[in-house]
Amino acid sequence: MSSHKIYRVSDFAIVGDYTLRIRFDDATEQVIDFSPVLYGPIFGPLRDPAIFNQVRLVEYAGCLEWPTGADFDPETLHDWPQAKDEIIQRRQVWALTEA
Repeated sequence: MSSHKIYRVSDFAIVGDYTLRIRFDDATEQVIDFSPVLYGPIFGPLRDPAIFNQVRLVEYAGCLEWPTGADFDPETLHDWPQAKDEIIQRRQVWALTEA
């Protein structure tokens, strides 16, 4: 049986426009620029910096959430370097429909 690690966000900081430094419960961190994925009905409103900057840590779930209901699985955030290309590609479909 293979084990599957469940990661939790333990802390974060806004470090730039649409960019967060996210710390995880395994003492690792990612700095993520979310601007390429802010499209569609849930994530599109986050292009407004005032809304993006309302991100909060949902401590009981170990995830980040915005007032629009947008969130990302902590494992996706933890493994962002491996996941980002696919996520950006999927979000770009929304970008084309919003243009």
